[in-house]
Amino acid sequence: MGVKYTLKLGANRVNESTCEFRVWAPNVDAVDVHIVAPVDRFLNLSKDTFGYHWGCFHDVEPGSLYFYRLGGSTERPDPASRYQPQGVHGPSQVMDPNFRWTDNSWSGIALNNYIIYELHVGTFTPEGSFDSVIPCLERLIDLGVTAIELMPVAQFPGSRNWGYDGAYPYAVQNSYGGPLGLKRLVDACHASGLAVVLDVVYNHLGPEGNYLAEYGPYFTDRYKTPWGQALNFDGPYSDEVRSFFVSNALQWVSEFHVDALRIDAIHGIFDFSACHFLLELSEAIYRRADELGRKIYVIAESDLNDSRVVRAPELGGYGLSAQWNDDFHHAVHSILTKETEGYYQDFGKVEFLAKAFKEGFVYSGQRSEYRKRRHGNSSRSLPSHCFVVFSQNHDQIGNRPLGDRLTVTLGVEALKLAVGLVILSPFTPLLFMGEEYGETAPFPYFVSHSDPDLVEAIRRSRKKEFANSREAGLNLDPQDEATFLSAKLQLELLEDSEHLLLFDFYKNLIAIRKKIVSLMGDNARDMTVQFSEKFKYLFVNRCAGDAEFSVIFHLGSEPSVLCVPLQDGNWSKLFDSGEVMWGGNGSQIGPNISSDGEVPLELTPYCFVLFERV
Repeated sequence: MGVKYTLKLGANRVNESTCEFRVWAPNVDAVDVHIVAPVDRFLNLSKDTFGYHWGCFHDVEPGSLYFYRLGGSTERPDPASRYQPQGVHGPSQVMDPNFRWTDNSWSGIALNNYIIYELHVGTFTPEGSFDSVIPCLERLIDLGVTAIELMPVAQFPGSRNWGYDGAYPYAVQNSYGGPLGLKRLVDACHASGLAVVLDVVYNHLGPEGNYLAEYGPYFTDRYKTPWGQALNFDGPYSDEVRSFFVSNALQWVSEFHVDALRIDAIHGIFDFSACHFLLELSEAIYRRADELGRKIYVIAESDLNDSRVVRAPELGGYGLSAQWNDDFHHAVHSILTKETEGYYQDFGKVEFLAKAFKEGFVYSGQRSEYRKRRHGNSSRSLPSHCFVVFSQNHDQIGNRPLGDRLTVTLGVEALKLAVGLVILSPFTPLLFMGEEYGETAPFPYFVSHSDPDLVEAIRRSRKKEFANSREAGLNLDPQDEATFLSAKLQLELLEDSEHLLLFDFYKNLIAIRKKIVSLMGDNARDMTVQFSEKFKYLFVNRCAGDAEFSVIFHLGSEPSVLCVPLQDGNWSKLFDSGEVMWGGNGSQIGPNISSDGEVPLELTPYCFVLFERV
């Protein structure tokens, strides 16, 4: 059989003095290992019938630098390199896999308890390293998040990049601290009770330093992606290509103890075989989770609105654990910002936000004006924790001409309403680094390529992408180091009383969500959702057993007196975003309310109020 997950690719130590090398290179007749340091020498590999070149050698110590010599002449780094200390064009390094883990008792946390904090290692701290994230974990624990999500850390060109230009899926970015730095961070997270989600890219590889095509048919011309050549998941030799990437996923959860993988842009993964690559990937991950005795998840990013992504295999699905729900973001964003460009033209109504709350997908088979066709299928029967929702993330900020955050787009009341919709939704919430205290630094797209032609191509592409936007001509130069530096978080803002107040707002709201989740479980489909387009409100009621909660979201820009459909009985106010204590203009709603099925409430602009039945 061609699929060989049990075979370790790259350079792997067998014992203290022996190292095994394995590379898949069916296009090449002969592959040698060229050890360039500490002592220059060549090692000959043997080729098997599947195109794997293999050899086991003595006296290859950790730290040894090597290339593969292809066909006796061309030297390239290892496609499964664990570390590229000199970057994407330099030699690969043999690594010692041993690490003093302290998380033996860690088994992970349930997905419906995830509150995710997405961060970019290079801009999260001034140092931009894994180790520099560790002292910040205390602040994140205080905030109340339960998982951090790292944007891609696979080796990319240069020292600054979003990470989606990775050229070595198995190698950990050298400028962040390499594999040992990542292990220290994961171990520290687990010691603090935080799960770790890692963003991985299995739809393309970055253009610079990408030598895979010289080894074998890793790519295909049958399909196209916006970012580079599509990977060969269903053509000739695709068994070994699939094995390469599934083995990579297993590396992250086994060797690096990662708790979940976020699979980037699965709509760029093309596979028309009988067993889709994503199904093969998820099943391999879940088998490994059982072997390790840990809770491990696979989360997709998808713009397909296809419920098959998370449906069980026996129901014709791929069996992934969850997926990002862009529809929820678009519904929130378009209402609060009034933006109608691009895909936002399909949203902008309270009706769409209500459907997102009740079902997940807004577009579940109806016509999309943006796409000029029908879009999506029904997600009505899926558990709510299957959807990751957000009001901000790296894409929705960075794929704007100026990389501007909601902090500089919305007033503080609308900003608080946006996060209220996310945190008090029945879904799995995600925050983007800095939003919890109102970070004002942008998060624009940035790179540090060494190829001038590639840099110019990226500049032209960005200008073309935003040619019809209101900020046409104002987008930042991705290659300019100043663009990268502008994205660094300004943690000194936390010393300002207004920013600290917003942090406390997030902190208290997250604490209330945890209470609701503990009482409600995953009962999103027991919700009742009502809305008014005219009066700009969304009303959500959730109950389970003796616990019952209701929240009114006022999406209007003017003060209003609304008749809210609270169930008969007595209600206690748990949270009111309009109160002075949260920087609001003051609330007219008392701490306790009696309702006969409907009650008039005086609501301030862009506020939300949460009640608990008593």
